[in-house]
Amino acid sequence: MSSSRRADAGRAPSVALARALIAEQFPHWSRLPVRAVRPGGWDNRTYRLGEALSIRMPSRASYAAQVEKEQRWLPRLAAQLPLPIPQPMAQGAPGQGYLWPWSVYRWLPGEPTQREQVRDVVAFARALGGFLTALRACDATGGPPPGAHNFWRGAPPSIYDAETRAALRAFSGRLDVIAAERIWEAALAAENAHSPVWVHGDVAVGNLLLEKGTLCAVIDFGSSAVGDPACDTTMAWTFFTGEGRHAFLDALQLDAPTLARGRGWALWKALVTLRDFDGVDAAKVRWAEQTLSELLGE
Repeated sequence: MSSSRRADAGRAPSVALARALIAEQFPHWSRLPVRAVRPGGWDNRTYRLGEALSIRMPSRASYAAQVEKEQRWLPRLAAQLPLPIPQPMAQGAPGQGYLWPWSVYRWLPGEPTQREQVRDVVAFARALGGFLTALRACDATGGPPPGAHNFWRGAPPSIYDAETRAALRAFSGRLDVIAAERIWEAALAAENAHSPVWVHGDVAVGNLLLEKGTLCAVIDFGSSAVGDPACDTTMAWTFFTGEGRHAFLDALQLDAPTLARGRGWALWKALVTLRDFDGVDAAKVRWAEQTLSELLGE
């Protein structure tokens, strides 16, 4: 068995495991009920702890390094941001056959964003753009650079050059490869002339909470880093269209080279989603095809 497989051979997250870890390490919370959250997350599994808290457990070794990062940096970022973000309450240790650190957070109310539930798409776009602009303005001194811990979000898109070109070859009969290559080449050529800033790294509907149709919180900073903010622009093509896209990009206040790199990130994400879920998950395939249509149609 390889070392990577051994690292993932521990007990998998579950309600029973979360309950046992709380009882073992935080007995003052042991009487609180633990229940699963739907959707429960992919990189991490989330469980409700009573009414005011949640438990977040990495699902694999590759996500475990995010725990200490979030514990250290989220409290520092929170006071500088216009919307609530996760608030760490405690850090748990490996135990009960589970191999990695884990976290207890204050529960944030709200539901993951669904397009039909957004009350005003333009207002939503401006609120999200304003949040990301405020995040970029946060003090980045000593912040973590992009790396394996966040799957290189905040790095140049060239980090995924080989993967993107392989996907383009694989789908050459399914999309306008010449137009897609033009987007990718423009992303690679667009130089980043700015100092590194804080990036969220995974700006997607599942990490944006709504309350009464309005953006109320931003969660899951596991992919955060200090680097190039281009990776945080992808919602312009993965979610927004028309006036909503214009409002989002206007609120971001980014230069043309950064947006070119952002298109590259969105192209990469759509291509790898199509590669990984073609014939497996029709909803994800539709999302990837729609994103590619938006990018290629600009």
